[in-house]
Amino acid sequence: MVTDAVRLGFAGLGVMGQPMALNLARAGLPLVVWNRTAARCDPVVAEGACRAADARELFELADVVLLMLADEAAVDAVLARGTAGFGPRVRGRTVVHMGTVSSGYSSELAADITEAGGAYVEAPVSGSRGPARAGQLVAMLAGHDADVARVRPLLAPLCSATFDCGAVPGALLMKFAVNLFLITMVTGLTEAFHFAQGHRLDLSALERILDAGPMASTVSRTKAGKLVAGDFSVQASISDVLKNARLIAESARAAGLAAPLLEVCHALYGETADLGHGELDMAAVLRAVQDRTRRGDTGA
Repeated sequence: MVTDAVRLGFAGLGVMGQPMALNLARAGLPLVVWNRTAARCDPVVAEGACRAADARELFELADVVLLMLADEAAVDAVLARGTAGFGPRVRGRTVVHMGTVSSGYSSELAADITEAGGAYVEAPVSGSRGPARAGQLVAMLAGHDADVARVRPLLAPLCSATFDCGAVPGALLMKFAVNLFLITMVTGLTEAFHFAQGHRLDLSALERILDAGPMASTVSRTKAGKLVAGDFSVQASISDVLKNARLIAESARAAGLAAPLLEVCHALYGETADLGHGELDMAAVLRAVQDRTRRGDTGA
């Protein structure tokens, strides 16, 4: 079995990364973990993973390293990119980038790692904290065929499905398309609840009607429940969705593509963050819609 021969590393144990690493450890894979805030490693170590002292040791102890990091600067720091340590760190290793960055950055990173003697696979995922805990993420994979084939079985404890998306940056661009749908859908759902509340309708009835109809989905059920309960505990944060919306908008503009719904959503998530709700769940975009109503900004 291919996983038996692979030493696996994982960097970035945040909202998504920690439950992902926990699933790898519980599956019995040889796993070493590292996180800038060391205490985030504790639950994973308790499940049998080893803790690296630093990012350098993480790469020394692993053959394949999964990165679930916040942004491009964090990726560069973990890889020691731009320093003399970059080549020795990635040479002979497969770097699997699972976070969301610009497609241009990913392409440049792939070229740098390949030139240094390493391998690079894009593996962004669709799904938030709940699917991450349940091992029900959906991964999109891009890279050389042999590298993708090596990585795919390692993702089994994390994902219910994986899809090949060709060469880098095909997986990130596919994730942008998926997230464009997600962002506009959740924003529309939130506005529907705001409309219903403004007309003094029964929000629980709206939730049941949507759940019984053809538009129901796991996402709509989860977010509708949050909107009824006023529960904005984070699954996918406003700040993370805002970053995704920015990256998608930039990619659309670079390709000369109109994205009018996304532009509206991007503005609303920016307003929500400006109101101080950046760490709440994306359903808290309701706060920006409510704020526009309070200010009389009805678009008329």
